Amino acid sequence: MLSFWELRSLMEFDHIIVGSGLVGLSTAISLKEKQADLNILVLERGTLPTGASTKNAGFACFGSVSELLSDLTRMSEEEVKELVETRLNGLQLLRLRLGEEEIGYQQRGGYELVFEGEENIVAEMGRINQLLKPLFGENVFEQSDDKIEAFGFNQEKVKHLIRNKLEGQLDTGLMMKMLWTEAQNKGIRVLTGSKVTGYNDKGNNGVEVNVVNEDVNEKMTFNSKKLIICTNAFTKELIPDVALKPGRGQVLVTQPIEGLKFKGVFHYDEGYYYFRNFGDRIIFGGGRNLDFEREKTTNIETTDEIMAILEEHLKTIILPDQAFVIDHKWAGIMAFGENKKPIVKNISPNVFAGVRLGGMGVAIGSKLGEQLADLVLSENPE
Repeated sequence: MLSFWELRSLMEFDHIIVGSGLVGLSTAISLKEKQADLNILVLERGTLPTGASTKNAGFACFGSVSELLSDLTRMSEEEVKELVETRLNGLQLLRLRLGEEEIGYQQRGGYELVFEGEENIVAEMGRINQLLKPLFGENVFEQSDDKIEAFGFNQEKVKHLIRNKLEGQLDTGLMMKMLWTEAQNKGIRVLTGSKVTGYNDKGNNGVEVNVVNEDVNEKMTFNSKKLIICTNAFTKELIPDVALKPGRGQVLVTQPIEGLKFKGVFHYDEGYYYFRNFGDRIIFGGGRNLDFEREKTTNIETTDEIMAILEEHLKTIILPDQAFVIDHKWAGIMAFGENKKPIVKNISPNVFAGVRLGGMGVAIGSKLGEQLADLVLSENPE
């Protein structure tokens, strides 16, 4: 039961944001940067962000050659170029806002592993370079086959390497800690353990936001002028007809490996597999394409089948001559659509959504938050 004081001072806000992940906090921060006197509340169903913001592998990347070639089968060249530009701008905003050192950012470059029978990827590299050159002023990708042996990969399987010197990596935990700190410094309130069960857009009278604290089975209603939904894979619970499907990403990390031969970020198979170093450890994730239907889930758990495949790839492709021990496994939930273009739009007069990040939340989350803030404030210019 709410007290007189709670009802009087703690239930009314200018803007309420659902979801305390990268997009939700970035939206709140962008709103405060544009209008410092706004009273903003962020509601999070879990103790920690529920989706992928604290569970990703920490890639500061914008797309490998094979992934971009796949995108071109579903999107026009101009749409793909705009998508890469959004990712690039999002990464720049993230680094500028939080500080590169503060988020453990390192630009060690990225590589795509190309296997026998995939030579078309190398042949199409020039096409992708030409497409992206207006954004970067130079060729992004170059062949780097000499590094296959130096990195210790299985040369019978890995036939080519494509290098992207502009890709980087970061520490996901540090990134989220810095976002929390930035939000706190700007006076943004975050309530965890607060599951939004529904809302009522009342037009000129704002939005009622229904929340339940499941720990004590307490229901309450907050009120705001605007509601912004940043729940990505879980959005259908609030907007049933939104055009997205969840996609689970499973990840493992090894114990430190003595004499690890490579540093940087790596991709293969259209980006469905990805690995990187973290110090002398390897963080390795992927395999969603092995069973798309089963991985269209919001169950945050790993499966024996995909974990077994990741370990097999470590043994046979990445570390064929080195022993390793798996230290930890986890999963996160992403959101996908017909193409990689995110959804940023009005749902109703006072309700907005920024969702469907297509597995590129680190790259586009900050920019998506800025776009959402602009959209919200354009509807409420005062």
